[in-house]
Amino acid sequence: MSAEHAERYRRKLYGRRKGPALSVRQEHLLETLLPKLTPELREGADPRSYFASPSPPLRGEVENSQAQRSEFSGGGTVLDEHPPPGSLRSPTSPQGGDDYNVDDVWLEIGFGAGEHLHWQAVNHPRVGLIGAEPFVNGVAKLLSKIEEEPTPNIRIYMDDARDIISALPDASVGRVFVLFPDPWPKVRHHKRRFLQTEMLDQLARVMKPGAELRFASDDAPLLEFTLEILMAHPAFRWTAQCAADWHIRPLDWPQTRYEAKQLHGIPAFLRFCRV
Repeated sequence: MSAEHAERYRRKLYGRRKGPALSVRQEHLLETLLPKLTPELREGADPRSYFASPSPPLRGEVENSQAQRSEFSGGGTVLDEHPPPGSLRSPTSPQGGDDYNVDDVWLEIGFGAGEHLHWQAVNHPRVGLIGAEPFVNGVAKLLSKIEEEPTPNIRIYMDDARDIISALPDASVGRVFVLFPDPWPKVRHHKRRFLQTEMLDQLARVMKPGAELRFASDDAPLLEFTLEILMAHPAFRWTAQCAADWHIRPLDWPQTRYEAKQLHGIPAFLRFCRV
């Protein structure tokens, strides 16, 4: 099978791409701010390079941003604070170098509306957060949060998280979040669940020794399924010491809108260490 056909028939891991109609402002943010936050994936590149010091904006970019600010917001804007994808390297380190704005990189797979991702970025300014989310409306909500409270240590990939993982070099990520993914409850859809043994192999490759994998769900069958494959994988160790460790959300783990709904039951919070 050719690469093109393999891509076409790649196992689908997510549902719909778009929900209700977006507002004019959200459409504008998708057109203007999202491209500045989308990493240009480079196979084997240190993911910290996606957060390297940007070059100063050109005069034309500044004037254009000022015009957009006047037309759409009447106030401050964050458009100048995020470099376009081609300007993510430091001007003093044209090949990427070590002149990075972050010390570590964390990956959130399926960030929903971005509440958790944005909180982590605000509270860990020296960590670069890469979020993957194919749902357009969720991305638009996160962009609105970033506009209101600028977080230059966020990068957004509005597509399949597997693209990011395959491009990452070995031992390059300090934490991975998979929070309240679609449980795909029908047996014939279980193959669409994101965490499978094959995916754990790939995460084990890109996660640093001692890195943490965080998983949460309110769906009991999915929790059982995920716990079983994680416990069986030699690269991961469950950190729980008592029942409270998975029944009570840690202080550095903010609640998301989806968690608050408890659509399927009581949430559980799993933390595994890359050994």
